[in-house]
Amino acid sequence: MTETRATSSSSERRPSKDGRTGLGLFFRQVIAELRKVIWPTRDQLVTYFMVVMVFVLFMIAFVSVLDYAFGSATFEIFG
Repeated sequence: MTETRATSSSSERRPSKDGRTGLGLFFRQVIAELRKVIWPTRDQLVTYFMVVMVFVLFMIAFVSVLDYAFGSATFEIFG
């Protein structure tokens, strides 16, 4: 079985033996990775935001109801 490895461009240096890279190389790699990202459209962003907000509000309400129920039960038992 053969193993293929990605080759880096000649402008990128290899990390040193302790695994560190230079600050310039780090930022070039970060920018290269950010260019690969598929950014959401405005409509997708609004939709995702609304879904997350509804879920968070539901979870807040759910935990609040449980907190109230357990608090009331505790006061009934020990109060």
